[in-house]
Amino acid sequence: MSIEVKIPPMGESITSGVLAKWHVADGAIVKKDQPLFELETDKITSEGTAEAAGKITFKVPAGTDVKIGQVVATIDETATAPVGGVPSPREASPAKSDEQSPAVRRLAAETGLDPASVTGTGKAGRVTKGDMLAAGEKPSASAPVGGVPSPREAAPAVAAAAAPAAAPSVALAKERQTRTKLSKLRQTIANRLVAAQHEAAMLTTFNECDMSAVMELRKKYQDDFVKKNGVKLGFMSFFTKAVVHALREVPAVNARIDGDSVVQNHYYDIGMAVSTEKGLMVPVIRDCDTLGMAGIEKAIADAAKKARDGKITLADLEGGVFTITNGGIFGSMLSTPILNAPQSGILGLHAINDRPMAVNGQVVIRPMMYLALSYDHRIVDGKEAVTFLVRVKQAIEDPARLLIGA
Repeated sequence: MSIEVKIPPMGESITSGVLAKWHVADGAIVKKDQPLFELETDKITSEGTAEAAGKITFKVPAGTDVKIGQVVATIDETATAPVGGVPSPREASPAKSDEQSPAVRRLAAETGLDPASVTGTGKAGRVTKGDMLAAGEKPSASAPVGGVPSPREAAPAVAAAAAPAAAPSVALAKERQTRTKLSKLRQTIANRLVAAQHEAAMLTTFNECDMSAVMELRKKYQDDFVKKNGVKLGFMSFFTKAVVHALREVPAVNARIDGDSVVQNHYYDIGMAVSTEKGLMVPVIRDCDTLGMAGIEKAIADAAKKARDGKITLADLEGGVFTITNGGIFGSMLSTPILNAPQSGILGLHAINDRPMAVNGQVVIRPMMYLALSYDHRIVDGKEAVTFLVRVKQAIEDPARLLIGA
């Protein structure tokens, strides 16, 4: 008996997507609940799994536009694996091209290094970008075709003679250009960013904050915090609490325009921008006003992992009232973040750098961070935006304010 493999429902607003890649080979024996394919939509990327064990037969190739509910394969439940089992392509050949990330494929094209020759350290033995970079730095221990020994193994005179002959096999001509179709997710990100700039009266205000107090608190309590909660105390929980504090003080930033109406939010679901291989995603941390520091750190870690593993759901991305984006982890000194529509505010965090500051008439070196608040000037006035950012600054420089609500 054969069962149909269909594209599963992803939410009311998603009607189609792209079957980006198959995780198994056509005609392979698959197990129940084994991941079969990766589906890219304009909002999320998800995996389809096998509802039963058996032999799979493809109906559509990878890269095909598909609709929700469309049959993309069948599984013959009467077929079984031979004695000893047949490993799936994911298990048997982690470096197969349809299992490689875009970063791995790009490095393979640029260096000529075959991912199949690289030992993968990723999930299920997949080759990662780091594996490719590490392999590219190591000298080859194997002899090239024809039995020529490596320079380390050969005598100096032989190595010198062999080196020029081996060089052409390593050097590959690079293509001057390549053309790759934008993924559904990347197209949506591009459209949303452009729309945000066209539809909102976006303006950015800046400030800077002294990170000394927060850094001292983290240093003092980090070990105890980790032992008790199983997660590190990071900067994001402090900034999340500071944002909630500022949103309460300046409710205009926690509102949005809907047509000719103003929608005022009375809850504090904060979006956290996460960079993934497929693009920027903003999972939402719910009810940040009720969570403690440990709860926020755990929620952020879980959301970031889901986003990077491609396990994020549409529900995880909906309903945020404000967004925090941290370009500082990549070394950004200053930037103007783009609004995450329909929200009216986004806070940009940047790198922490030691700078000379005037404190009580003395020049001292302090760890400083630039802050940037982009806001919709249609609903948030300049005074309100500046006040909001000052409240964030004050809460970070004097974290006790977060405890007493000052």
